[in-house]
Amino acid sequence: MDLHQTYPGLDDLKRRARQRLPKFVWEYLDSGTGIESAKAQNRAGLDRIGMLPSVLHGPLETDLSVDLLGTKHAFPFGVAPVGMSGLIWPDAEGILARSARTAGIPYCLSTVASQSPEDLAPHLGANAWFQLYPPKDEGIRADMLARAKDAGFRTLVLTVDVPVASRRERQTRSGLTQPPRLTPRLLAQIAMRPAWALGMARAGMPHMRTLDKYISGEQTNLPPTAHIGYLLRTSPDWEYVHWLRRNWDGPFIIKGVQRAADAQRLQEAGADAIWLSNHGGRQFDGCPPAISLLPEIREAVTVPVVFDSGIGGGLDILRALALGADFVMLGRAFHYALAALGDAGPAHLISILAKDLEANMGQLGLSSLAGACGLQTRQLG
Repeated sequence: MDLHQTYPGLDDLKRRARQRLPKFVWEYLDSGTGIESAKAQNRAGLDRIGMLPSVLHGPLETDLSVDLLGTKHAFPFGVAPVGMSGLIWPDAEGILARSARTAGIPYCLSTVASQSPEDLAPHLGANAWFQLYPPKDEGIRADMLARAKDAGFRTLVLTVDVPVASRRERQTRSGLTQPPRLTPRLLAQIAMRPAWALGMARAGMPHMRTLDKYISGEQTNLPPTAHIGYLLRTSPDWEYVHWLRRNWDGPFIIKGVQRAADAQRLQEAGADAIWLSNHGGRQFDGCPPAISLLPEIREAVTVPVVFDSGIGGGLDILRALALGADFVMLGRAFHYALAALGDAGPAHLISILAKDLEANMGQLGLSSLAGACGLQTRQLG
């Protein structure tokens, strides 16, 4: 089967994913928080960015590679962390790590993924990132960093936009509990999705394996969106950032930044890159479209800027690069691809994004992405 004929775009993968996932899993992956206005605004904000085609360049050979933090990446995008990836598809983290290694792009493992750094060690490439949800205990913190380093993760990402659990009402309505329990309602949903059910029967129901070392005994009565990781986590402050900078000797990225003043101060605190993100609309429903904040973040700092939130294809990646991003990460998109096509999904999504980038670069007269920043844009609507 020619996957590009059947699934030519991300929306096709998304539709197929919804058909293959139990409802509670789909709602976990796809939902935002509140009435999901932030999620919708992310999409609308990207759609408002118009770009002016450039003509008479003759045939173009396009180069999709970019440099970030001293490393050359084959493409200007990577795999963002998603908690409990293994709930979405069996061995999700392993599949994503191997696909990223093959493609020459970063893979970022979440602290609350369903596989641990040690599980992923055999599958990592040179571009492995570890995303930290901040443990309160300094000993646990130091041990977690050592485990990540020993497993082969070279870049540390601190997420700072989850000081408290968001409510994610859609997710709660689906019947998903923390920790997940197979209630009759969920079992009925699973019975309607045999491919997912068979895969989970073979792999076993996922849990947050990185945290096994630090938490013993069954934890109950957690709010539906406050997973077991919240028992260890703290809301980080500036001293926390300084501690991490002192104790991590590799590239250090801060994820979840939306204010230019915060970005500037984080650069001064030693961050090697700023990751502009509103968590895909999953944390706070009152924020503006993430893309609208990119120019002021870019102006505030000299370190690289990583961007996510709402990216739906190669054109969106170019929009972000034009407004000042150095690199783009996608989380939901790679998991839609996983759920749609299993092992073949991530590689197919990478191919979709690459072909979309090449087609749009041709329209813009770009032979390389080095010229993307500063492309002429117009606000539409």
